[in-house]
Amino acid sequence: MATAIDVAPVSLEGASTDPVIRQVVRSRLVAITDQMRLALQSVSGSPTVTEASDFFTGIYLPDGSFVTMGHQVTFEAPPVGSLIRHLLGNGTRLKDGDRIIGNDPFIGALHQNDVQMCAPLIVDGELLGWAGVMAHETDIGGMDFASWSPKATEVWQEGLRIPAVKLVDGGELREDVLQMILTASRLPAEVGLDIRAFIATLNVAAERLTELSRRYGKATVLSVMHTMVDDAEALMRARLRELPDGVVHTRDFLEHDGKKNLLFVIDCVLTKRGDRLHFDFSGSSPQANGFVNSSRAGLAGGVAGAVIPTLGFGIPWNEGLLRPVEISAPDGLVCTAVPPAPVGSATVEAVWTVSNVVSAALNRLLLASPAYAHRAQAVSSGTMATFNLSGRDRHGKVFGLHLMDPLAGGFGAFADHDGQNAAGPINAPCPSIADVEVNEQKTPLFYHYRRLAPGTGGAGRRRGGLAAEVGITVSVPRAEALVMTHGAEVPNSVGLGGGLPGAMVSQRFRAGGEQPRDLGPKPGSFPITPADLFEVTWQGGGGIGDPLDRDPADVLEDVDYGLVTPEEAEETYGVVLSGAVGNGASVNAAATATARRNLRAARLGVDPAAVVDPVAVTGAVPDDAVRLGDRLLLVRDADTGHFQVRTPEGVVLSSGSTRWREGAHRFALTLPPSVGAPLHSDLTVTGWACPRTGSLLAVDVHLSDQEPFHDLDLDLASLDHTGTTTGGTR
Repeated sequence: MATAIDVAPVSLEGASTDPVIRQVVRSRLVAITDQMRLALQSVSGSPTVTEASDFFTGIYLPDGSFVTMGHQVTFEAPPVGSLIRHLLGNGTRLKDGDRIIGNDPFIGALHQNDVQMCAPLIVDGELLGWAGVMAHETDIGGMDFASWSPKATEVWQEGLRIPAVKLVDGGELREDVLQMILTASRLPAEVGLDIRAFIATLNVAAERLTELSRRYGKATVLSVMHTMVDDAEALMRARLRELPDGVVHTRDFLEHDGKKNLLFVIDCVLTKRGDRLHFDFSGSSPQANGFVNSSRAGLAGGVAGAVIPTLGFGIPWNEGLLRPVEISAPDGLVCTAVPPAPVGSATVEAVWTVSNVVSAALNRLLLASPAYAHRAQAVSSGTMATFNLSGRDRHGKVFGLHLMDPLAGGFGAFADHDGQNAAGPINAPCPSIADVEVNEQKTPLFYHYRRLAPGTGGAGRRRGGLAAEVGITVSVPRAEALVMTHGAEVPNSVGLGGGLPGAMVSQRFRAGGEQPRDLGPKPGSFPITPADLFEVTWQGGGGIGDPLDRDPADVLEDVDYGLVTPEEAEETYGVVLSGAVGNGASVNAAATATARRNLRAARLGVDPAAVVDPVAVTGAVPDDAVRLGDRLLLVRDADTGHFQVRTPEGVVLSSGSTRWREGAHRFALTLPPSVGAPLHSDLTVTGWACPRTGSLLAVDVHLSDQEPFHDLDLDLASLDHTGTTTGGTR
């Protein structure tokens, strides 16, 4: 049996400099992380792990910086590191074979359902690093099933909080601690199996890292781990230097705290200077009385969840990507809540919304960089509508289900292609959901349908991906459903450059064959029987560019495939079809040109004869220009030498700054019926159009009692330095 030791980090002295050996070790570390995933999925009995992707595995440096991570939930890398740093900071004495469990949101977890475990990787009495694992547990106790309670007013009502406890002490499982945890859950068998899967996952990491160290030396392995992080940091900083400097301001909203339909603001001011990013969330709402808050760990997770996939392309995913990132926010906000604030729904409320605003901000910078403009993307799947089901199955056994199907929201459009249908959020790079048959086999759930929802993708020159929708009931006499979301009254999947937002969430309930009634964002718990039907449509991805710029042939194809309705084709895209859809329909070119001119004129409030036809949008950008949007070009005026924002038709919207809204035409924009139910009463929508052509330049969803703000203030002096204007690299 292991004995207690004072653990010192492995010394880097004597590390191999052979590039072949170092590359082998690097590749092996990545492979070990995937072996951890396989171990977790092989042992776990939870569909959340085995069929979906709500889990995390990774390897960490001795100080808690992550070196490798799986491609499941990008929210989770920093929180597991926070658990490790908590252990390092509180003087915990470590032994070989220790396995520590925790889920406290005010230490490192996102919410109590995210149970974490970490293990010190001790080789020959020295600390080589750590292994970490996390998975969402369907129930960890609390006043309501699933540990998500709209009624909660304080964190103690939401389930067992485990700070950082040795579950395995020197290789010996502490059955008393395990039983204490399982007794708190309504699903002890499921949670218990997952915890044992965590232990197996950490054991795999420990065994493989020990083998690797014995073969190539501890110093070499740790040196490679440090180099992996340092290399990623260097690549990330180099990428940031290619982006223009400036300030980007984005904002998103979540409605209803479980008790009142209040509207909460997540406000992000991104300042980019050189090779650093600073995110300031100080303008966000104070913490809520209900369970929609996140702790500071959740804020860090939400930022990482967007930064890693948005800027980390082609770079190994590790702590190096986050070293150039600084986050500011005072305590006590909806995204930095302090005890005793409830945080049970943090992952799908405040954390998710943080990820939305960070994604929106970063993609504005990408769009303004010619080297990366093609990667610019609208917001994807702006919320995850939650459905939990509990009760007794046909054998009288207690069952519980956390439905992962809502991961099938729409992907945001890209600058050069449409968003993928049902591709999910960016914070889950490899999303997956269970087959219908698997869910019906494991629980008394019965699907009436699961399908793509026509019209849910945000309209634009490039269309956002469609969301999916389900109609479900139960195959037992009675069960209890827990339903909650945000985004039923807020279009979180906002578009970019004139693109419209994706559809909002729609939650409906048919009781005993009655007419469906709208449930709103957070109906909470209610009974469901086989005579009832719960229906939900998730958010589609945001669009990019004016819908009136979409190729009519693409709109016809969308209609033929059932992705866009004929009504939406004409009312939103201005495309008039002749003939029967699905039976030789074609585009009526003359009628389409007239319809589009009329729609642009309506934006300006003028006679259609006064509207100038816009220049066609192409992928080409003049050598002396930077594209800030489909129809927004930043150029240097040949006469004055000042930067101007112009439309392709030559209309000057601003001079000396990128605050182009100063010269655009402002109008009240009504979102099309495809976006969904009426907006929250505190919100309104403003459209911005070219004053000459009526082309849509941007869509702002904002508070009714506040003016829209300028979202992009580029540092014009930095543009020559970054090579984004005349004479630079394009």
